[in-house]
Amino acid sequence: MKPSRLYDAYIFDLDGTVYVGDALLPTVSETLHYLRARDKRIVFLSNNPTHTRAQYAQKLTRLGLPTPPADILNSSVVMVDFLQRELPHARLFVIGEEPLCEELRAADFTLTENANETDAVIASFDRTFTYRKLQIAFDAIRAGARFFATNADRYCPVPGGGEPDAAAIIAAIEACTNTRVAAVVGKPSTFMTNAILSLVRLPPARCIIIGDRLETDVQMGLNAGMTSALVLTGATSRETLAASAIRPTFVLEALADLIPDP
Repeated sequence: MKPSRLYDAYIFDLDGTVYVGDALLPTVSETLHYLRARDKRIVFLSNNPTHTRAQYAQKLTRLGLPTPPADILNSSVVMVDFLQRELPHARLFVIGEEPLCEELRAADFTLTENANETDAVIASFDRTFTYRKLQIAFDAIRAGARFFATNADRYCPVPGGGEPDAAAIIAAIEACTNTRVAAVVGKPSTFMTNAILSLVRLPPARCIIIGDRLETDVQMGLNAGMTSALVLTGATSRETLAASAIRPTFVLEALADLIPDP
């Protein structure tokens, strides 16, 4: 249940796959160095919009994996691209943290808390979520604002457990407005897939995506025609895998299992 050959591009999830908190997971460093030494294309991917690409690059570099921001994609970057095509220069009410807001402002979107002038509500991972924010989203959507989300993860893995993620924010807004989110741009969406393929400039069959979640990482690989590898270092256990209809191409105990046997 591990690869017997190398691929041209390796697309790695971050939380629960490469690291948890501020520590690399076992065998990550040696595996990444092995692949880089063989000139394999490596891209890092995250649904977590609470850091910018530059911040992710700084963290990976600090952990011993020097990485330029251009080799990182997260859901806030894909959201910016989506909105530039869907609602350029829109006025947004954002339930999210400052890094996401920073990315949107830099792309010439106006952030507002006035429900009556809001073109779209953006739901995201927000550890500062309050009833006041829910009220503004409620009022804006009832006044005609559109409703989008960066990602729909149920929780983000952290040392010792997890933190409720954007799925909780989406559910709260859907419940009170009776309005379904119109688009979720993070994994496993086609918006994220297209961003990856545009970045690596390779056909899906020459890529492998590696992550710890069946419903995002593995499902996106299956949808896109990429090889998929589930690593059992994060959100998914063997028991969860056995009970799921989502079947990865490979199952890895640790990232080192990506390296074929001699």
